[in-house]
Amino acid sequence: MRSPIALPSVGPENNLSRYLQEIRRFPLLTAEEELALSRRWRDEGDTRAAHRLVTSHLRLVAKIAMSYRGYGLPISELISEGNIGIMQAVRRFDPDRGFRLATYAMWWIRAAMQEYILHSWSLVKMGTTAAQKKLFFNLRRLKGQMQAFDDGDLQPEQVQKIAKTLGVPENDVISMNQRLSSPDHSLNAPLRAEGEHEWQDWLVDEHETQEETLADSEEMSGRRALLTEALKTLNERERHILTERRLKEDPSTLEELSHHYHVSRERIRQIEARAMEKLQKAMASAVADRRREQGLSV
Repeated sequence: MRSPIALPSVGPENNLSRYLQEIRRFPLLTAEEELALSRRWRDEGDTRAAHRLVTSHLRLVAKIAMSYRGYGLPISELISEGNIGIMQAVRRFDPDRGFRLATYAMWWIRAAMQEYILHSWSLVKMGTTAAQKKLFFNLRRLKGQMQAFDDGDLQPEQVQKIAKTLGVPENDVISMNQRLSSPDHSLNAPLRAEGEHEWQDWLVDEHETQEETLADSEEMSGRRALLTEALKTLNERERHILTERRLKEDPSTLEELSHHYHVSRERIRQIEARAMEKLQKAMASAVADRRREQGLSV
């Protein structure tokens, strides 16, 4: 809006009835009144006209908000989001299209409420694609039609029917049903009513321990030492070709090395293969020597 429009305040849930009574004092508009006010707002920027358009549809916002009570979120918050939706609808409404504002505004009101629900219902993002959002907001209704009221898993035939009706994969139906049936729980919640331990105390730490990190580091250092010693068994050309082909993040091509040494690519490939074989034998011999020194069987 070009200037802010003051609306009745939506208080806490216990004041909701007072809010609903307050918005009833705003009269509904006839089609002729709505058309005239919409043109005044569009053509002249008349904020008083916009205010009347918005307030005359506050009851519609409240009615739509009531249809989303099943998600356990405050109705007052849903109404507040819906009021933003009706203001966006009034701002974009074209009165010359031939339909009523309520028909156009319902989309904006529902979109605002659904976006709020998706961001508030769970700490985990529930739906990102249009198909997932459609599934989120229609799964409860379809389960009700099938009389699948329990929070357990759906039967295979129910999953198939819902997936077909909404045009989504069956796996998405199963996943969404499980998430809707299992609300978020705090990791700081106690295991028992009077217990000291929390759920997070039983989470497994998948990071390496200090001992494992040290062992990995020592093993890597040992391998590097073996490789360094084994490379010394190669002549300069073999060492250079093997390093360029196998030990660099951006390895050289056979073509590049063939130009460097003025030989064919096949010759470079043969030298590389021979050098790799010599390197593996040298490293295996070094490992065997180390085991003998440590008194281990080879």
